[in-house]
Amino acid sequence: MEFDPAFTTSHLVAFLMGLFSSMHCIGMCGSIIGTLTLSLSPEIRNNKSQLFPFVLNYNLGRITSYTLAGGLAGGIGSLIVMPMTEIDGYRLLQLLSAMIMASAGLHIAGWFPRFAYIEKAGNRYWKLIEPYGRKLIPVKNVIQAFLFGMVWGWLPCGLVYAALALASTANTIGDSAVTMLFFGLGTLPAVMGVGIMTGILTRLSRMQRFKQAVGLFMIILALFAAMPWLNPMAFTGHSAIH
Repeated sequence: MEFDPAFTTSHLVAFLMGLFSSMHCIGMCGSIIGTLTLSLSPEIRNNKSQLFPFVLNYNLGRITSYTLAGGLAGGIGSLIVMPMTEIDGYRLLQLLSAMIMASAGLHIAGWFPRFAYIEKAGNRYWKLIEPYGRKLIPVKNVIQAFLFGMVWGWLPCGLVYAALALASTANTIGDSAVTMLFFGLGTLPAVMGVGIMTGILTRLSRMQRFKQAVGLFMIILALFAAMPWLNPMAFTGHSAIH
């Protein structure tokens, strides 16, 4: 059997990572959507059919930024592995990605609170970007909502950083971007549902057992990233490195 390193950037894995980790971040995302909603006129705010396009475009803007960041991560990953052989370089990226993903899982489960400090790495750049978001308030149309989402998509977040670490192991910059696109799509149901099922989602996100289950799921993904030969999906009969 032959080892296919592309497994670690499986779009399904990225989507599931976004789907489950977004429940942990629902408080942050919910507050941002709250800011967007409160900036709208009462007529739009009180009519869900009119509010929906604004929330949707906010999220599309956020996911667009994730996709751009994925391409950037892929470029950085390519520079890191450039001096190495293809196998050694991607193996290094796999192990680094696995470490960050496992740390994120431990953090979600409540067993590694210090992982939150990784978010401070992006605070310096966030201070330069955040004022552009504030200039878009109050949001008056869906284009502004999209741009507002693009700005807030760069908000420092340890779990997004974990997804970017996963994306950096892709074979090409395009694959890295698409990996983050699928991660963003995974976050969409929870974030879009904040305005519709706020109570249910909030209660679920606060359940310690649920957090631990999500954390364990992230750790399993990290193990597959570090030791992909443990998963049958990591073996193919063509276009593989062996």
